[in-house]
Amino acid sequence: MSGQPRFVSPFYRPRCLAAAAPAGKAKLTHPGKAIMAGGIAGGIEICITFPTEYVKTQLQLDEKANPPKYRGISDCVKQTVNGHGVRGLYRGLSSLLYGSIPKAAVRFGVFEFISNKMRDENGKLSSTQGLLCGLGAGVAEAVVVVCPMETVKVKFIHDQSSANPKYKGFYHGVREIIRVEGLKGTYQGLTATVLKQGSNQAIRFYVMTSLRNWYKGDDPDKAINPLITGMFGAVAGAVSVFGNTPLDVIKTRMQGLESKKYKSTLDCAVKIMKHEGPKAFYKGTVPRLGRVCMDVAIVFIIYEEVVKVLNNVWKTD
Repeated sequence: MSGQPRFVSPFYRPRCLAAAAPAGKAKLTHPGKAIMAGGIAGGIEICITFPTEYVKTQLQLDEKANPPKYRGISDCVKQTVNGHGVRGLYRGLSSLLYGSIPKAAVRFGVFEFISNKMRDENGKLSSTQGLLCGLGAGVAEAVVVVCPMETVKVKFIHDQSSANPKYKGFYHGVREIIRVEGLKGTYQGLTATVLKQGSNQAIRFYVMTSLRNWYKGDDPDKAINPLITGMFGAVAGAVSVFGNTPLDVIKTRMQGLESKKYKSTLDCAVKIMKHEGPKAFYKGTVPRLGRVCMDVAIVFIIYEEVVKVLNNVWKTD
């Protein structure tokens, strides 16, 4: 009968309320774990991808006014191997390896430290927050590690192109640079490096955060397969290459053996445009694209997997 009240079971729950139940809270990564995992990932990655970094740097240092020594990527590899053997493609690796470990450690440690402060009550980080955290991480790694490391690396690679190389090894090279130019000799192109690293990591973490949020949807604890993490990392790396290669070219010129002919970062950019044209700002894009895509994919895969291991042996909750 329509006038009588309906019996409602005490166990009945409306579907809409069940659907609206809050998702689980994402687990935060302790900055200490991020530092360890980042360092391990950075060291492994650079040993795999360094030859492409070497070729990219050589092409960026090969100015039109000289005239060019290399006709392209394959010619650069061929000349290097013919003149110095396969080991020639790894000239400068030591300086980059010694720096890559602390660089990645600082990057991920700072990113996790900042992001842990910015996440919402469910542990979720928005794309914009990911960009800001990445910017902070990039600036920190640029000042603490990247600028001195990159300056030494570029000088090593540029030195090999000269008729009489003067650097016999990593420690000898660093000692000579500091003896001749002082400590500031390892901090050439700081402004360009900060701009490059800051924009680099801002772009990469923005893309990674966006892709992760899209993939996980409403489940912040949803696991991501390492291959998918690698794909996301490759996309983030590619976007960052096209976004800031001009800054990378300027940074490389400011750190080379002929850096004294540039008065400032802006002067370097103006002279490149005046004497070589806009295309010069994208020199080395192809080898850099290959290296960076591999770099970012490998680093994020290894980082995530090492964090998983650390979560099992190092309880921080």
